[in-house]
Amino acid sequence: MTDRLTRIAAALERLAPPPPVAADPLAHPAYVWRDAVLVAARDFRPLPLDLLHGVEAQKAALFGNLTRLAAGHAAQDALLWGARGTGKSALVKAATGAVQAAGGALALVEVAADRLDTLPRLFDAVAGQPRAYAIFLDDLGFDAAADARVLRSLLEGGAEARPGNARLIVTSNRRHLVTRDIAEQGSAINPRDSVDDQMALADRFGLSLGFHVVDQDAYLAIVRGYAERHALPFDAGDAVQWATRRGSRSGRVAWQYVVELAGREGKALA
Repeated sequence: MTDRLTRIAAALERLAPPPPVAADPLAHPAYVWRDAVLVAARDFRPLPLDLLHGVEAQKAALFGNLTRLAAGHAAQDALLWGARGTGKSALVKAATGAVQAAGGALALVEVAADRLDTLPRLFDAVAGQPRAYAIFLDDLGFDAAADARVLRSLLEGGAEARPGNARLIVTSNRRHLVTRDIAEQGSAINPRDSVDDQMALADRFGLSLGFHVVDQDAYLAIVRGYAERHALPFDAGDAVQWATRRGSRSGRVAWQYVVELAGREGKALA
């Protein structure tokens, strides 16, 4: 019986895909943290910062923070929160690319939201490297305050500090990252304690940047910027109708409209 189990285990190991090979932590502009190793991102092509319209203050703040991080100076963990499709993730990548283009020693490392428990291993992998790392957690959210405590501990108050060359950059549709359950608050012995627990995670980010739904003029400015960059004709009325049919005005919808324009013109978008 033992021999049979051994043969089955060996067969399963042969069928399993090999673990990814760890990439050189100094060789690539962006990585994905996969199976507890750094894997080079296949195609990191961030948008130019000047293509992101309507978020000038957010651009300046995040670019400045990442510039300090790349220079080895004190920098903040950052939370980018707000309405979906308003450019949070695009700004993280664009700001990283802009720092790199300016000569900054900075890399982006994307970590899946369900891999938070492996972050200490990532910190070990980058600690001491002659380079800075923006640890990117995209579209993060928790259904209960208890689920967020691992991240809270990593941000502040845990026994093992993050290395000085790594900071967390988090995007979320929720300002406080944790769902605020009114019924739960009402049943608590002290409702204020429940609210404080939910806000405790967001409070640990030294830089908090809000993103909001854009108005029609800002939406058209985004469309115009994309269209001009790709030499595409565009009609403002048609762009507004596209957004109306989508039920939203945002940078994401603007880009989707420009993809549609390129398709109509028989062009590919790089």
